[in-house]
Amino acid sequence: MNLEELIEKVASGEIKLHEVEKYTGDKKLATDVRRKALEKKLGISLENIGYYSIDPNQVIGKNIENMIGVVQIPMGVAGPLKINGEYAKGEFYIPLATTEGALVASVNRGCSALTAAGGVKTTIIDDKMTRAPLLKCTDARRAREVARWVEENLEYLQEKAVSKVTKHGKLRGVKPYIVGNNLYLRFEFETGDAMGMNMVTIASEEIMKVIEEHFPDVKYLALSGNLCVDKKPNAMNFINGRGKTVIAEAIIPREIVEKKLKTTPELIAEVNYRKNLVGSAQAGSYGFNAHFANIVGAIFLATGQDEAQITEGSHGITLAEVTPEGDLYISITMPSLEIGTVGGGTRVATQREALSIMGVAGGGDPPGANAKKFAEIIAGAVLAGELSLLAAIAAKHLAKAHKELGR
Repeated sequence: MNLEELIEKVASGEIKLHEVEKYTGDKKLATDVRRKALEKKLGISLENIGYYSIDPNQVIGKNIENMIGVVQIPMGVAGPLKINGEYAKGEFYIPLATTEGALVASVNRGCSALTAAGGVKTTIIDDKMTRAPLLKCTDARRAREVARWVEENLEYLQEKAVSKVTKHGKLRGVKPYIVGNNLYLRFEFETGDAMGMNMVTIASEEIMKVIEEHFPDVKYLALSGNLCVDKKPNAMNFINGRGKTVIAEAIIPREIVEKKLKTTPELIAEVNYRKNLVGSAQAGSYGFNAHFANIVGAIFLATGQDEAQITEGSHGITLAEVTPEGDLYISITMPSLEIGTVGGGTRVATQREALSIMGVAGGGDPPGANAKKFAEIIAGAVLAGELSLLAAIAAKHLAKAHKELGR
């Protein structure tokens, strides 16, 4: 059949969207066929969706299904931002993909103030990816027995299950939770430079097979029992962390606050206390911050991270106080930054280029170093965004900036 006949059959539903590759033998052509079939069926033009540089042959089956094109998001860059980290050392430019006017300018202003102050100090507190399968036991005592066996046999489970399916994943711990006859096993893994969600999912399923062999009366019900916790606002990750737990902090001299940010350390500290701490507490928020999600979201979209994990990335606390010398101390704590520099969307060409802007594309040496460096850069950018927004609010410049840049 010729191309026009194929488009007609897809538009009519005679050939399903996911079947087009069988008829084209080429994923780029299949992408064009699906898009043109939609145009024909809906009577619309998808010209801009069909204009892109990403190779469908590289992403279909790995990153996307039923591809028809791309959605393009403007990407800007903020910086340079000086970071004095354990992995990120030097000045960095941060790619931000967003359609929100004023966001890049705000982060850029924060970068300028922080760099002038000597930079951002970043610290990785923890690094783990979790998956929490659910087992149904006969009763709570049996659940406790199984939990204790798992806790005492982590090396055995690593050898018999985890090492069979991954070279880079390592089982480092488990935290059991028992509710009635339900046993939730929150496994913690090291995943190198990968965000690791696929890795730990596959490894956890292998562990379940071993547990079922040892305890035939225990029923494995769900690979995720929702105590992982993935892509949902939750206290578990806010308290215990998931992915990278990272802190960024800086002391900004009063002169820089007054000249660059047009306010005072006292006003920034008070706005932060009454807005981010008291206001968030009143709201019952898991985000005691001004707008972590803005910066995390823009970086995630630019660099091929799992965008749904912006949810946990928005968790965290911003602190601001006046030092005895009259300067401003400001910090952000991010308990659940789930990111990677290999795998997933990071292998898409445009997103890999964005990672290369920060020098974190691909695997690090030693393994895991690039992902940690990336986490520190994100934390520094978030601190820049928090500082700039708090200063704008304190100086009553927020509305003015959005009128000029956001309309």
